[in-house]
Amino acid sequence: MKRRHFCVALPVLVLGASLSACSREPATGPVEIKWDRETDPRCSMVISDQRFAAQIRDQNRKVTKFDDIGCAMFWLMQQTFSEQTPNTEYWVADYKNGGWIDARKAWYLEGKKSPMGYHFAAMAEPEAGTIPYPEMKKRILSRGK
Repeated sequence: MKRRHFCVALPVLVLGASLSACSREPATGPVEIKWDRETDPRCSMVISDQRFAAQIRDQNRKVTKFDDIGCAMFWLMQQTFSEQTPNTEYWVADYKNGGWIDARKAWYLEGKKSPMGYHFAAMAEPEAGTIPYPEMKKRILSRGK
């Protein structure tokens, strides 16, 4: 009888271990966002528009997700670390091509209607009218919100 319980329990344990391994987030890089289900911690809005989302992974590897680069910037200003802190990762959605790019290396086009009204779209490559991260950051922070 005991042997039968073991034979039934073993596959259940193996299945449980394999499922938990699949659900773990990677230790580095951007993670999946559950669109229309996860909320931005700064503005409490649901993260819906895949063209404007941002993510910050802190030095302890915790990922925080945002609906707009402006929310990410103002949230980051309230933390004990910055985008320059070692092991901090900062990702933004690529407006044109999808996917994720390093927010600090992205180029920004002003005037795009974004979820929280900061109006910057990120792109991997510079185009006419785009500005680098430091200039975009300066413009957003000077406006406040």
